Order: sequence, then C-alpha cells, then structure tokens
Amino acid sequence: MDNNDKILYVVGTPIGNMGDMSPRAVETLSSVDFIAAEDTRVTLKLLNHFGVKKPMVSYFEHNKHDKGDRIIDRILAGESCAVVTDAGMPCISDPGEDLIRQCEQAGIRTVVVPGPSAVISALAVSGLETGRFTFEGFLSVNKKSRSEHLESLRSERRTMIFYEAPHKLPNTLKDLYENFGERRLTIARELTKLHEEIIRTTTSEAAKKYIEDPLKGEIVLILEGKKESQNSGISPGEAVAYAQKLIDGGMRPTDAAKEAAAMAGLKKNDIYKELI
Repeated sequence: MDNNDKILYVVGTPIGNMGDMSPRAVETLSSVDFIAAEDTRVTLKLLNHFGVKKPMVSYFEHNKHDKGDRIIDRILAGESCAVVTDAGMPCISDPGEDLIRQCEQAGIRTVVVPGPSAVISALAVSGLETGRFTFEGFLSVNKKSRSEHLESLRSERRTMIFYEAPHKLPNTLKDLYENFGERRLTIARELTKLHEEIIRTTTSEAAKKYIEDPLKGEIVLILEGKKESQNSGISPGEAVAYAQKLIDGGMRPTDAAKEAAAMAGLKKNDIYKELI
C-alpha cells in the first residue's frame, strides 16, 4: 500500500461470525495508518482476534462532524485510514455516509473492501421476491414521522426491508399489520450467530404471536410488496361501516379506523375522515 496515496478504505466486518471476515479485510486493517471505528471497544475485540494492532479514533453519529474533519485532515497529510462499523458494511444505516461525501469534496479516493451485510443476507433467505427491493432502515420513534413513512409505502410493490431493535419489535409488527394488512413477512433474527433463526410468517400472525412471546437479538424484517391482484374485496363504504361498528362497541375512532383500514387495505385517514 502506498501511504502517499490519499485513500479512505471502507471495510466490511462480520455481523456475528468471525469466520466471515475476509483475508483482504484483515490485510487492509493491518496496512492502514489508523482506523475510524463506530465503537473502539467493539473493534478492539475484532482486531485482537486477528492479531492486528492499529491506533483507532471513534467515529459515530454524535461526533461525526468534528471527527470527520480531523480524519480528512490526517488523510490529506498523508495517512491512510479504514472506516469500520460495529458489524457489517459502514455507511448502510451506520456511520460513514457523511465521511464519504467529505472525501469526495476533499479529492480523497474511496476504496471499498466488501463484507457481510444484514440487508442482503436477510433478503437472500427470506423466501420473498429478490429482483426488486427497497431498504427502509429503522423506522422513526417519532409518531408522526413513523406514520408518514409507513403511509408512503402502502402501494410499494417491491420487497421492503427494515431493521428493528428487539424491544421495539412488538409495536413495529402491530404497525406493519395495521398499515399493510395481511402480507407475507420474514423475520431474520441473529443472522450468522449461534441462535440464527429465519421465521417465515405473515403480518397478522407475527403481530399476534410476538407481542405475547417477544423475540430477542438483532432483527431484520422483510415484508412482501403490494401485489396488483391484492384486494380485500371490501369496499370503502363497508370498511367505514365496520369501523363504526367497532366504535359502537366501545373502541376509539382512531383505533377503529386503523383496524378497518388494515382489513380492507385502505388508508386509515380516509376511513377516519368519513367517520367524523
């Protein structure tokens, strides 16, 4: 490696199984002058496993602007750097995206050293269509942003992939059923790890089962896209009547509109407007 060549190496690391670390990735981390890591404690374990000793700087979501400038300065001064995340490919729902842009602006070359990716790994074993897909990352915890995000995907025909934390999974499964109705859903849990599990289910089954029996570990959700022929056969008027029936039985109007929308494959707001 020529240390005079101004390069940032984007290095993929294992998502759970150390055996997935490529020889090229080990060689790259061994050859650079320093490593920008999302969590230096996590990366230190990786480096120790492969006998790599290199200085590190932390680079994560809340310090990326300040540290990004410092990393760029060091590369421009002649040092080579590798950026890594805690697991998988940097820049994919992980720190690094901004650093790539900064390199472009500074005339620094970026070289990718591919590695494991939870997105692609989960899609490959999902049993759903893989020809066209959209990666949606983590859903927002902000209620308004989350609702707008899900509503924008109602007519999405491509397979959709989401990341989710286990403690948020029950609410997310409930939201998927309420917004998309009955769809095929694959839950990929603990990919490449000892307790890896691929659960092929449906939105309704998952919402019911995993609220009562929560899953643990790192989660990837793969949701079936809308089919042209996907039609509940329930008219908007019937959906409104059903929602009214639920309200008469004591359910809140917003909850009734959600349930009727999920059943009919319609928008919750359209039903709610009719109700009020």
